[in-house]
Amino acid sequence: MRIALNGWFLAHSPHTGTGQYVRALLDHLPRVAPQHEVIAVVPDHGPQPAEAAGVRFHRVRCGAGDLAKVWFEQRLFPEACRTLEADLAHVPHWAPPLASPVPVVVTVHDVIPLRLPEYRGGARARLYTALVAGATPGAALVLADSEASRADIIQRLGVPAERVRTISLAAGPHYTPQPEPTDEAARARYNLPEGYLLYLGGFDARKNVRALLSAWTWAADAIGEQYPLVLGGALPTPDGRLFEDYRALAAQFEIADSVRFIGAVAEADKPALYRGAAAFVYPSRYEGFGLPPLEAMACGVPVLTTAAGSLSEVVGDAAFLIDPEDTRRFGAGLITCVVEPSVADDLRARGLERAKLFSWERTARATAAAYEHAVQSHR
Repeated sequence: MRIALNGWFLAHSPHTGTGQYVRALLDHLPRVAPQHEVIAVVPDHGPQPAEAAGVRFHRVRCGAGDLAKVWFEQRLFPEACRTLEADLAHVPHWAPPLASPVPVVVTVHDVIPLRLPEYRGGARARLYTALVAGATPGAALVLADSEASRADIIQRLGVPAERVRTISLAAGPHYTPQPEPTDEAARARYNLPEGYLLYLGGFDARKNVRALLSAWTWAADAIGEQYPLVLGGALPTPDGRLFEDYRALAAQFEIADSVRFIGAVAEADKPALYRGAAAFVYPSRYEGFGLPPLEAMACGVPVLTTAAGSLSEVVGDAAFLIDPEDTRRFGAGLITCVVEPSVADDLRARGLERAKLFSWERTARATAAAYEHAVQSHR
């Protein structure tokens, strides 16, 4: 088969979860399914992505501006599929075209705007959600990252269950418990102490950072002096809806002395930051998959997270699972990971075994099988 893959995120958001997903597919599909030809269709403006072995890149002229992404998804990508004489189109994010000359496989990582009202945005965002939601049932096959996302897709998008397939994501091979010679230098770039507790992720409302800071009020006096709470990620401008002023919140909670905001973390530095942490905490209220807890487990770090959305599927019995609003238990869990080495060691061992169940090679093999099924069922 000749598969055309929508590569918008390769050019515009390569370091997001979706960008990493697309890159991992392009790296692994040629290895596990060399009988198929994969062509990444990318816009010709913006940063040009590094090419992948065994993958051809097809660049299309695409203007800039607010509607460029929609134009690319709905018009230019389908036209490229026709030009390339593709057998199948894969859109690796929730943006299937309304009309396509070939069968479409679409990956819907989550349906956050349909699940969480605060994420519906303004009129333009709601129109976009309506567009892609209306187009999704026309796909030959829908891929979900987790059973939780699969259930949301079936319920909220009206896609028949037999056309929704779960294929898990994975942590990259560089997420490993084995320290690298560059680890200390990486941690020094963020001025990290010898011991710390780590949060790494976004700061929008569903990530539940307010609850994490509230939980820290229970733990800071006991362990905060030796093990500060480190929050990695670019702090957004507070907007009163999705983003709070977390520095001000830490001051309000009287924990600012033991909380460190280190800003954006380079992808290459993440394994070193995980490996240096006494524990990783991820208090999210909703995830379509949840890569950071899996990355932390693969690095041999004890994990505290919630059972919200897909997270319990990802971590299994290898993490502390706590109600996202139970801040006292989150605080107690953080203390336990520091003062009870046997508990931390058990979580570390369980996490490493759990992480072995996920690999990008397995994801690519399952995705290639999904392509073959979509084409065969469309004949």
